[in-house]
Order: sequence, then structure tokens, then C-alpha cells
Amino acid sequence: MRATYRTSFTVTLLMLVLSTGSFAATIKARYHRATVHHARHVRWTPVLLKGSHDSLLRQNAEIDRLQLPRIQNDQALEGLIARDELVALPENHAIRVDPRIEATRRYCRPWTRNFLEDFSQAYYKEFRQPIQVNSAVRTVEQQERLARTNHNAAPADGETASSHLAGVTVDIAKRGMTRRQRAFVEGYLVNMHNLGLVEAVEERRQACFHVMVSDRYTAWRDSKMLATAPHGRPTPGNSVNSQQ
Repeated sequence: MRATYRTSFTVTLLMLVLSTGSFAATIKARYHRATVHHARHVRWTPVLLKGSHDSLLRQNAEIDRLQLPRIQNDQALEGLIARDELVALPENHAIRVDPRIEATRRYCRPWTRNFLEDFSQAYYKEFRQPIQVNSAVRTVEQQERLARTNHNAAPADGETASSHLAGVTVDIAKRGMTRRQRAFVEGYLVNMHNLGLVEAVEERRQACFHVMVSDRYTAWRDSKMLATAPHGRPTPGNSVNSQQ
């Protein structure tokens, strides 16, 4: 009787140990899968692309350094266009402009256009798709109207005024981009930021990348073209398509 009881107890204990080990292994496997699954879906967002009060201050400080006016109205805007201080946004296979933008708002500073040309070509080379510009130059009058209907809009004056008012800034659409495409854009802009050439913000609610370009971009671009051109001479039409 005792032998039977001991045998039964031993079998029960063995089954309990085996089932406990199996259960633990199952839990461990499920935890591992959940962890891996979660890690695959965590998207890296550079701190540099987060909007902030300091970012607005830096943008306005750069505009002040350049001694650029905040464009008050359409008359002032037309004068800048006539003097070629503002140039038309590029439109080609690599870049398109939102059709909702008025014809008189499809302008930016020459160095901002240079940036757009280079960035759009780099993006197109990688994905065979164009980027889209959702916004460019604005007037103070336009920004005031926008601020009345959009609480996320930057003010039309002061130390945190919208940098669109100086024509140095464009908004690049991110709606429809894949995670890989957005990561490419983020990496490109962070690199440009680290070089001191742009101040960029990934707008969450506006679904765009807000990019203010410094006039330093032109000198940097020319130096890159000079370094890559044959015999050290710039080649016409040779754009910078790298993130270096």
C-alpha cells in the first residue's frame, strides 16, 4: 500500500514539474515574441525634429541675422519677386507643389530652392517618387488670417513669428509616406541640422515637415559641387544628392 502511494506521489510530482517547466517555457516564448513584435514597430523619432519654443526662437534669430523683412502684404511680396529676391518653387519629376497653393505663394528664397532641388532629387533617387511642397512664402496678413482659424499656427509677429513670413521656409508633406520614407526624410533633415544648414520640425497635427533653410546652404552646396566636379570646376546642373 505504501509502495503504491509512493509511486503515485512520485508520478504526480514528476508530471507537475514537467507541466511547470512547459508552462514557463511557453510564457518565456510568448514574452520573447511580444518583445520582438513590439520592437519592430517602435519608430525612431529624432529629438531634433520635435517642435519647441526654442526652435521658433532659433528660426527668428536666423532671419534677423540675415536682416530679412517679414513680408507684410501682397504688394511687398510682389516687389521681392520682381527683384528676384524670391524665386519660384521648382516643379519637376522629383517635386510637385500642392495645387491648392495660390500662384503668388509658390515662391521662396534662392537658397531654399537649392535645398529643395537637392533634397527632392535624393528622395526621388531612393524611392522613385516625388515630394510635395504644401506651403512656402506667406505674408503677415495671411498668417494673421491663418492664426484665427488654426490654433497651431505660429504668430504673425514677435520672437516666435512664423519663419514662412521671410520666405526661407517650406512645408513638405508627409501624408502617404511609408515608415521607411519618413525615416529617410528624418535622417536627411537631422544631418542638415547638424551641419547648421536647416532648422526642421516634424509637425504632428499638420502632417508635414517644416523646414527653414539658412543661406549658408548655398556656400555648402557650392563647396560640395566643387569637390565632386572634374578638375575642381563646378558642373552646370550638378546637384548635391547625398546626405553628407
